[in-house]
Amino acid sequence: MSVDQQAASEPSEWQKKIAGEWHGRPGLFDAEGNHVGYERIARASEVMPDGSTVYWMNGTLDGSGPLRNRFQLGADFRFGVIDSDENRVYMGPDFYGTGQPYGLFVDAHYYSPGWQADLRTWNQVLPDGKTQVYSSVLHDGWAVCAVFNGLYKVIDVGQNDTETQGFIDTWIQAETDRAPRPHVLPTKQKGQWSGTLEVYDAASQEKVGDNLVTIDHEPLSLVRTKQTIIWEGAINRRYSFERMRKDQNTTYDGPDIFGNARNFGRALFTSQHFTGGDVWKIKGREYLLDDSLSLSIVWEAFKGDMLTNVIFGQLDWKADQ
Repeated sequence: MSVDQQAASEPSEWQKKIAGEWHGRPGLFDAEGNHVGYERIARASEVMPDGSTVYWMNGTLDGSGPLRNRFQLGADFRFGVIDSDENRVYMGPDFYGTGQPYGLFVDAHYYSPGWQADLRTWNQVLPDGKTQVYSSVLHDGWAVCAVFNGLYKVIDVGQNDTETQGFIDTWIQAETDRAPRPHVLPTKQKGQWSGTLEVYDAASQEKVGDNLVTIDHEPLSLVRTKQTIIWEGAINRRYSFERMRKDQNTTYDGPDIFGNARNFGRALFTSQHFTGGDVWKIKGREYLLDDSLSLSIVWEAFKGDMLTNVIFGQLDWKADQ
């Protein structure tokens, strides 16, 4: 079925998963990872009576400095979408590009004429179906100029408008408080993250199975940690490395992985290369959700520079006794 045929029939599976109105207050970060502001957003992707899909975002930008000047617009965002589970095409006038859905995750790459920026946006619906983990990395060419990220909640609660508005206000305040928090893992407590991640084939965009994933975490100092990660299921892997944090940057120092990462608030964007003649690499986002220390994971696995698998889900923390 072609994109046009899919758009003309029924909403895509991704469209069904993001139905409703979502509210959040993503933090705004500069290219170095410093928190410099907020964007208060209400948004929805709606199927219109004629079968077309329209995405709208009502936003208020708070902050100061050059990024406030750059991203302050005189109108809300609104753009057409060709809805499909193969390619979700953004038709303008406010965004032009495409997004590729993989179950509960979409990887989107598009351009904003208003912001004059190229965006790579990752949007992941958590297993609860009511929370989205959102990040947009904005580029001038290949250079990062800013990052927005935060959590969104769908508004489907409350017996009346007062209860619903109370839920929204409480959620927005919680996200406002959490937004500047950097991605810092326990520095004195051993423990383990574990959970089930979904595994998708990149070419077909079809799910090929699940991975039971564990991350054993052993602090070595206040800035250095040893981790061992085990995948069991659709893809089997075991690898260990030491990671060192310096300011907003993290390095992975072997023996099985070398690479680096930078955090923009709770979101850590990683680039990891396997050693020992292994041609595989992982590019990912590891998002520290809240005080529970649960991690939202998105790992894109590459064979050489060819994307092969998209792996995502939620891992929960348990400290050693």
